[in-house]
Amino acid sequence: MNLDRHAVREVIVLAVALGLLSSCGLRRKKYENPITKNTQQPDKVLFDKAIGDIEHSRYEVARLTLQTLINTYDTSEYLAKAKLAIADSWYREGGAHGMAQAEAEYKDFILFYPTMEEAAEAQEKVCMIHYRQTEKADRDTMHALRAEDECRQLLVQFPNSKFAPRAQQLLRNIQEVLAEHEFRAGYFYHHKGSYPAAANRFEGLVTQYPLYSGADEALWLMADSYQRMGDRFEDREASALSRIVKDYPLSDHADEAKQMLAAMNRPVPQADPVAEARMKYELENRDNASVMSHFWGAFKRGPDTRLAAKSGTPTMETMRPPIPLSVPTAAQAPPSATGTTGVSADVSVSTVQDSTALDTKPDARQNPPGAQPPAGSTPAGGTPPATGASSGQAGGSQASAAPQPLPSNHTGKPPKKKKEKKPKKQPDQQQK
Repeated sequence: MNLDRHAVREVIVLAVALGLLSSCGLRRKKYENPITKNTQQPDKVLFDKAIGDIEHSRYEVARLTLQTLINTYDTSEYLAKAKLAIADSWYREGGAHGMAQAEAEYKDFILFYPTMEEAAEAQEKVCMIHYRQTEKADRDTMHALRAEDECRQLLVQFPNSKFAPRAQQLLRNIQEVLAEHEFRAGYFYHHKGSYPAAANRFEGLVTQYPLYSGADEALWLMADSYQRMGDRFEDREASALSRIVKDYPLSDHADEAKQMLAAMNRPVPQADPVAEARMKYELENRDNASVMSHFWGAFKRGPDTRLAAKSGTPTMETMRPPIPLSVPTAAQAPPSATGTTGVSADVSVSTVQDSTALDTKPDARQNPPGAQPPAGSTPAGGTPPATGASSGQAGGSQASAAPQPLPSNHTGKPPKKKKEKKPKKQPDQQQK
């Protein structure tokens, strides 16, 4: 028993010693981009010395050596490699400051040497900088959005690089996190009862991220939101159900969606064979969760990307959310006071040629739109207001042509007014 304790103690001491040695820079991690040319040129000697310092985690010393090489031998053939090594030293050092410096150095390398093979690797490192800092779907998505842009840039700028397949998978993982973020927001609005907001979130999600693992669930909740908003949105509900049947035939809601379409007297589409084959491939190649993954997931900072797609082309465009249904369109907007119908979001700017316009034209604030003219006055057009039967007919025609109300995000009852508390009676200061 004492011998076992002694052996355990020796193992612990050895582990602590190895940890101290590795922290002191004695552990060697091989550099990815060395120069294999065997020569004793001074610039090559400086470069090899800096690479040795990087492999032993002496990053500050390595950067000083590389900077000496760049400043001293400005015509050296190792300038590009030296600049890339400086960026790699910051990347290996890590931390918020180190990652920021590494990104700046990688961007400079791509700018000065865009045709080198290492330019694609530099862009892949920039993508990994933000990918490693991506947080869970219910938190800030700043690094996820930056990682999506950088991985997309790698696929656009270096499509034939050996790093392109990995960047494509990273892009699928990132878009899984962003889609999960949108789904959580839409589910919150749906559970709250704000069905127009929920439908808008779900519609933007399934349009932008069709490879999302929960896209069928988002379509199902979107159809339910349109159903609760009234019969005017039956076409949108049928469209969402049809998409479940066609694009996600292996979904748990596919059979129920077919039944609802048949009950609505709508055509039931056929399942897309390509979509069905893709869903089968995803189910067969999905990563299974380990026994302790649920326990360690609470302590893990990064997101869980096990359900991310393993096939399919990721979206290569930036997300543009659709216009909410609560925003009036040109056909829904009532006529304005000037007689024009509809609304327009176009804004134009022009130079005023006549400088006397402000003196000759009346101020618009004197007659705001919708204000009633004084009794007995004549409108600006010179036509007196209609009276009697004519006014009644005009009012009836306007009432019949009134647009239907827009959906509102607040469907509950108005809040109750709080009762005012009566002031308490103060006791007499002196008791008689």
